[in-house]
Order: sequence, then structure tokens, then C-alpha cells
Amino acid sequence: MDTTSQQDRSPQQDATEVPARPDHNVWVGLSYTDPHAARAWLRALGFVDGILVQDEGGAVHHSEMLWPGGGRVMVSSRDRADATFVAGAGAATLYVVTEDPDGVWERAQRLGASVVRPMEDSDYGSRGFSIADVEGNSWSFGSYAG
Repeated sequence: MDTTSQQDRSPQQDATEVPARPDHNVWVGLSYTDPHAARAWLRALGFVDGILVQDEGGAVHHSEMLWPGGGRVMVSSRDRADATFVAGAGAATLYVVTEDPDGVWERAQRLGASVVRPMEDSDYGSRGFSIADVEGNSWSFGSYAG
């Protein structure tokens, strides 16, 4: 068993030594015009609510949505003066590993998500699809885990 901590790993190490499911070592930060709608959309796909920090006016300064298989997405309001994770609307492309792409696909269909790439099986053994979120970011969900 490898007892090397994540902090002790160098970027030059072989990719095969990187755990298949890192424990929240990479977080995605997205800003939205309507972060509450974005959080509801993510929740409908299977993300779980984490922390939510907002002001009296409803502007989201920091929030976290957790993926049950591992990982977090930080969602905040785009129009804040102190917004950190600001990209143009629809500028992000994300990939989420899931052991149940068909289940997420069904939830996406019920949600009426805009399909970017329909469910398909790849020639390298992955099954997945891509959809656009409420502000046009592209989210791919699939079984490929590296």
C-alpha cells in the first residue's frame, strides 16, 4: 500500500500513481448570473448541497455542490465585485465521472437539459454524454475514470 501523502507527490510522477478517485483535490469554480438556478439544476442531476454563503440580497459569495462519487463544484454569483471564479457565460467545460451514466442521463432528460452530445459508448470502453447547464456551460458525465 502506498503511504505517500498527496502533498508529497511531485507533478513529475507517473500518472498511473495518481489515485483513480482523488479526494477533492481539484475543485471547479463557476460563477452564474443566477447561482440559485444553477444549484437547483446541479441538485436535479444528483449533486448534493454543501455550504452556502450568501448575503441578505441573495448574492452567493461561496457555495459548494458535492458529487457523490467525489469532487466539488463551487458556485457563486457572477455580478459581485469580489467574484473570484468569473468566466464568460457558457465558457466552462467539465467532466464528471459517474458509475451510473444512464441514471444521470435519465435525470438530465427529466430536467429537460439541452443535449450537447447524446449518450454513447466510446471505442475505449466509456459510456457518457454531454449537456449544457442553465447558462450554457458544457457538462459531460461518463464512466471513464482514467
